Amino acid sequence: METLKEKTAKGLLWGGMNNFIQQGLGLVFGIILGRLLSPDDYGMVAMIAIFPQLAIAIQNSGFTAALTNIRKPEHRDYNSVFWFNVIVGTALYAILFFCAPLIAAYYHTDKLTPLCRYAFLNILFASFATAQSAYLFKNLMVKQQAKCGMTAVICSNIVGVSMAFAGMSYWSLATQGLVYVGVNMLLLWRSSPWRPTLSIDFGPVRRMFRFSVKVLATGIVSQISNNVLNILLGRYFSPHAVGCYNQASQWSSKCCYLVQGTVQQVAQPVLAGLGGQDGRQLAALRKMVRFASFVSFPLLFGLALVAKEFIVTAITAKWLPSAELLQLLCVGWSVMPLHTLMSNAVLSNGHSGTNFWCTVGLGAASIATMVAIWPLGIRTMVVAYAALNIMWVFVWLFFVRRLMGYGLLMFLRDTLPFALAAAAVMAATSAATVWISSAAALLAARVVMAALLYYAVMRAARVRILRECEQFIISRIRKKDKQ
Repeated sequence: METLKEKTAKGLLWGGMNNFIQQGLGLVFGIILGRLLSPDDYGMVAMIAIFPQLAIAIQNSGFTAALTNIRKPEHRDYNSVFWFNVIVGTALYAILFFCAPLIAAYYHTDKLTPLCRYAFLNILFASFATAQSAYLFKNLMVKQQAKCGMTAVICSNIVGVSMAFAGMSYWSLATQGLVYVGVNMLLLWRSSPWRPTLSIDFGPVRRMFRFSVKVLATGIVSQISNNVLNILLGRYFSPHAVGCYNQASQWSSKCCYLVQGTVQQVAQPVLAGLGGQDGRQLAALRKMVRFASFVSFPLLFGLALVAKEFIVTAITAKWLPSAELLQLLCVGWSVMPLHTLMSNAVLSNGHSGTNFWCTVGLGAASIATMVAIWPLGIRTMVVAYAALNIMWVFVWLFFVRRLMGYGLLMFLRDTLPFALAAAAVMAATSAATVWISSAAALLAARVVMAALLYYAVMRAARVRILRECEQFIISRIRKKDKQ
């Protein structure tokens, strides 16, 4: 029987492998699609992305988090969530189907009406997967989730690239999203032993709703906050401008989610499992924060360092306006894995209301700021958006300190050394490679030098989290060799 520590380590390993492969594949296929498609194509899909994301958040209604917080959820709990999701998902798709002309009118683009009705089908597909996903998540079956996600990414990207080669423009991106959700849903069913029955009882849903409704509201506000730039840029600028921002957002989010997705798959189940054990729960959170900081800051700062060279080399100079936006987003999103950990710490202690109000505060501040400053241009909006994300880490910390005793000095000791080391490494790398004129050569030189230099700094400082990662990987290799 595996201990919680072993499950956590294995979850981080598989979560990391899943996200590394998914984002790696996304990198390769993203480069191909970036070369084949135009900023306008990306802009068309980005403008409507908020609607299925909101719909899926509504149909999920925070029940994954609610089920995770139940010590031993029963079949009737999962069954109630399953049928609720299917019914709500179907209703939401029907509403958005008839609202498609209104969405097109808001963006002054008639072509969005058929695109909406097609792309929003992923709402129906997703409605069949929530209970299955919640079962795997609750039981820390990260390996199964990883295999589902990796396979879905491969299938969806192959379809998307094939359609782009065939000249199907933004339809290829919409289909890519549909295939990902559909394949992932089918594989989750295959991986989970739980199956729904026709004995429908919404009693468990009603009992969970007091907790989950706050998670639901949090998800809605979070989606609006994350997409506020796409919403405003599509309204007041052009599909081309939305496409350039979306390309920058896409690459920075890939690096961000490489870390964020890894810790998110284990944070709440592990912290909830340690509920009532204040010392152990705080120690687990601090270790996760150190791990996230150890990886996130060099990864995001490194991408900011090579943003221009990467854009020009990988997806050609037609996307060059995205480079500066990419740099700004990388700095702002370097702290997003910390947002995720703080949020999960709050949720694992049963305080969905605190999680809601903290997320609402960030969302309201983002929306109000973006609406107020959009006449100043896209760059100013992105700078403000990045600054708000950095500042809001300390708002999260205020609530986590009250719940778990995680003070400011502890937090700074866990994060600041990695942020400063990463910044210093990137500055040194930039200065040492400034003489290289070729974009491709500069990209390669900076990536290699920054990676080696950061590793050397961590080794010289005898950073414990690096040693623990190395020891864990070595032990896994030795265990595999013995088998």
